[in-house]
Amino acid sequence: MPEESSTISAVVRSLDGNEALVEVEHGGCGRCHEKGGCGGQRITQMFCGGPRTYRVENAVGANPGERVTVAIAGGSLRRSANLAYGLPLTATIAGALLGTWISGDSGGIVGAVFGLMLSFSYVRFRAQDAAGNMAARPHIVSRP
Repeated sequence: MPEESSTISAVVRSLDGNEALVEVEHGGCGRCHEKGGCGGQRITQMFCGGPRTYRVENAVGANPGERVTVAIAGGSLRRSANLAYGLPLTATIAGALLGTWISGDSGGIVGAVFGLMLSFSYVRFRAQDAAGNMAARPHIVSRP
């Protein structure tokens, strides 16, 4: 069963070809207070005080000043977070454990750094590879 896409309200600030620059007034998916919500909006508010702008596909032809709904494919946020945070953490720990097993504390440090650098290279490769995947990019799904 495919995962449901995540949506958020935004305001179109400008247009650039078939893309729009939208301003999102609230961080996160808006489900912070619902059962199962992660509360990520509260965390983002600590670090990002102002409005956030994003470049999204504008297939519906929205104009500057319009309020729109922006969606991202179901599961893509989870996959991106796992790739960006989970993989480097796991690779660092695995490299440290392997390095410690082979050569003690100094090997653990070298292994951790090697695991981290290897995971960063892989994340960068995957990000460039997925850049052309239009289905995973945020896009405007409706306007009033």
